[in-house]
Amino acid sequence: MIIKMYDLPNLQATNDLAVKISRLIKIGDAILLSGPLGIGKTAFVRSFLRFICEDSEMEVPSPSFTLVQHYESPKFSLYHYDLWRLENEQDLIELDWDDAMEGVVLVEWPERLQDFVPDGALHIDFSLHSDSGRRVVLSGWDERLNLLE
Repeated sequence: MIIKMYDLPNLQATNDLAVKISRLIKIGDAILLSGPLGIGKTAFVRSFLRFICEDSEMEVPSPSFTLVQHYESPKFSLYHYDLWRLENEQDLIELDWDDAMEGVVLVEWPERLQDFVPDGALHIDFSLHSDSGRRVVLSGWDERLNLLE
């Protein structure tokens, strides 16, 4: 398994990484984002979605209360899940998980997926690094991760 690590000293670095990863996306992909509250998972998703949907001003709220937000890009449907408040696996089914997997899913708090973790997902683990920066560790997508600079 290929593992890549990136230091993200500021929001622009997070945006840049999100754009690079979005260029490698294809239908059926899942991106699983782990890390503590406030670490930058939603900021990453916002940049990713704005680039894919070709709308730099698009409103991308955190789905903390709705649990899922649906977006359409010129190429495919995208689903942004925030599973922090997910009670059980049945709730995931009610949130159209199976239909979402026919597009692209981005999942915050993927630990709550339990038996629904998609095979071949890209895992992005965020952590604090240095005074104000973040570090991300990417795993999965072996062939495609090699394409990242």
